[in-house]
Order: sequence, then structure tokens, then C-alpha cells
Amino acid sequence: MDGAQELGPISPYVYGSCYGPWVNISVDLLPQAEASGVTYLRFPGGEWGDQYDLKDFHIDRFIDLARRMGAEPQINVRMPGGSPETAAELVRYCNVTNDYNVRYWAIGNEPDLYAGFQRYGYDSYDTVRYNREWREIAEAMRAVDPDILLLGPGTSQYTGDPEADPRDEAGRDWVREFLLANGDLVDVVAVHRYPFPTSMTGPPRTIADLRANSREWDTIIPNLRALIRETTGRDLPVAISEVNSDWSHAIGGEATPDSFYNAIWWGDVLGRMIRQKVDIVAYFLLQCHAGQGGWGLLAKYEVRPTYYVYQMYKHFGDELLYASSDDPDVSIYAARRKDGALTLMLVNLGPEEACKPLHLENVTPAGPADVWLFDIEHQAEQIGAQTITDGAEIALPPQSISLYVIP
Repeated sequence: MDGAQELGPISPYVYGSCYGPWVNISVDLLPQAEASGVTYLRFPGGEWGDQYDLKDFHIDRFIDLARRMGAEPQINVRMPGGSPETAAELVRYCNVTNDYNVRYWAIGNEPDLYAGFQRYGYDSYDTVRYNREWREIAEAMRAVDPDILLLGPGTSQYTGDPEADPRDEAGRDWVREFLLANGDLVDVVAVHRYPFPTSMTGPPRTIADLRANSREWDTIIPNLRALIRETTGRDLPVAISEVNSDWSHAIGGEATPDSFYNAIWWGDVLGRMIRQKVDIVAYFLLQCHAGQGGWGLLAKYEVRPTYYVYQMYKHFGDELLYASSDDPDVSIYAARRKDGALTLMLVNLGPEEACKPLHLENVTPAGPADVWLFDIEHQAEQIGAQTITDGAEIALPPQSISLYVIP
């Protein structure tokens, strides 16, 4: 870790989540939601927003929750069954009629899956139709409030591999075609990603699957940025506006979204996206009960393990510093906080304790480092202090996230 290699600010919106009208946070869990550390709320997350019209009371309740949580609100307007006029009225309701000041907006959700919407009575979409209607809606929204920021296209399963990324029936790449058509109008390029399952007939996901998966983000984000530059001739902010390990309703397994190891995986994925300078990240989902699947940070009556990842990152910092590891099972991320403290977030993906020497450059600790730990026995707890010097050995418990706060 090098305290002199400053890599720029960390976006405050990487600690986001998705939320929808079907989500019902109990009164008993509201304090946990408010203290979650979630800084960005995408609403309505998922395909709900393309099946139903948002009503005033939906928005009122959403804004109330976002304000209670201290989270930046983002709203998706409807694409199938929607219109430029109804989208513009939503912007007017939020930012003219009311002082909700919703800056971030998106149009539709995962348009590459709209072929399935024919069961709701809508015609299918291809990239040409989607890009044309996206632009019509975007221009109508901007006519009401020219200061809003537009995300798009929000396609599913972006991998950064042109051979694998979603295409329409004519073989046109959804993200590429969107950027060619609307790269001049979109403010933030948004995609979604769920790495599993790759097949509905395959075996359940395992810890080994998640353990090997998080590294894909070191390819996905650079490839997306390269595509943006190639198609638009400029750099644009990037959002992973819907993400989890599993898109199915899986629950109760060793590596399903409600599992402890999913939290370890997410701690590493989040660190990699921070290192890749992603601007917005929205974990799916803020809350859901067991009958809906294992996605939520919150279950019906209690928090799930991934909730504690956000508790750890609440202490991380807002200025990214250089840090690297030569062990594929051990990741290290570094930051500087506003109080001047340096922080090290260390993720041990492996099943055994990892003892590693810590090499510090341009760092002079003013005292012992506070140590926080999330593992199978500790729920993002401060466990003590340790004197940190160059070459000091750090012991990382198996399958854990450790945070060192160096004064």
C-alpha cells in the first residue's frame, strides 16, 4: 500500500441498492435500514416498473424512505406501456410540483429481455425501436427539467465480452447500439450483472464458484469503458445499476444470495468496482422475505449477512489509494478518510487463515490501528487495535473481511 499514490475520489454512490413498491420494510427493521450505509436507492428496481405505472403515493413513500436513509434517489420510468408524456409528468411531479430533487433517472429495465413482455400484451422490442423510444422519452423528460441525469441502457448480463453480451434478434449488440444512437444524450452508462446461474439445469452454485468469480470485474469495467470511448469518443461515468450473485430465487444454499459467503463475495466485488472507479452500484435488493428469494440486505425480520459489508465500508474513506496483492484469494483496498486516517480493507476469500506481510510506503502511523472484522463469528465488529509497521504480518481469518484504520 502506498499512501502517496492517490487514485482519485471514491464515488459516494457505490454503496447503493434497489428498492420497489413490493418491498415492505417492517417498522422493527426501519432502524437497520436507516443505519445500513446505503447511499443510493434505485426505484423501482427490477421489471416491476415496466409492468405498472408509478403513482404519486409510490413516489412519496420512496422519497420519504430515501430521505430517512440519507440516500440519493433514482427513479426508473416505464418503457413498455409508457410514453414520453407520462415520463415527463413523473419528472414534473418530483422536481416541479414537489421539491424532491430527483437527479438520477433511467428509462426502462433490461430491454434485451422485453421479448418476454409479449405475455403482457406488448410488442417485442429490438435495439432500433428501443433506442428510438428511449430518445423520445429522454427528450420529453429533459424538457421539464434540463438538469436531470439519465442512465442507460440498463441491459441484463453485461460481461464485457462481445461474443457473450446480449444481442437482439438481428444480432445487434444492445449496449453498443445504444451508445451509437444515444451516447450524446446519456449521462451515465448503466448495465446489470448476475453471474449465476449460467444454466437452470446445472448444479447449485458453490462457494468455489463465488470464490473464483469476483475477478471478472477487473475485465468487465475496463471493457465497458473501452466500448464507451470507441462508440462515443469520450469517457462517461459507469453504473452497475443492478447486481447480485444470482438472478434466480435461490435461497438457503451455501452460496445463494442470503448466505454468509455471498457477503464475502460482495465485499470483494465492491472493492474491485471501487478500484475500477465505478460511479454507481446498486445491489439487488434492499429487502425481500424468504418467499421472494434471498436477495435482500434485509429479510422479513432480520438483516442478512451482506448487510454487514455495508457496515464495514461505512468506515472506509473517500479518497482511493494504491494497494495490491499477489494472492488471488486475498484482496486489499486502501483509502484515506476525511479525518486523515488511512484504511485498509482486506478480503480473504479462502477457507484457511491467511498470514501476509504488509508493505507500507509513504505511511507513518501515528498510533495503533483500529481493527474491525466481519467473519462467521463477528458481525462487522471492532475487535481491538494492532500496531502497524512496514513488513508487519497481518493474520486474516478464513472467509473474512478485515478493516484496519491507521491514524
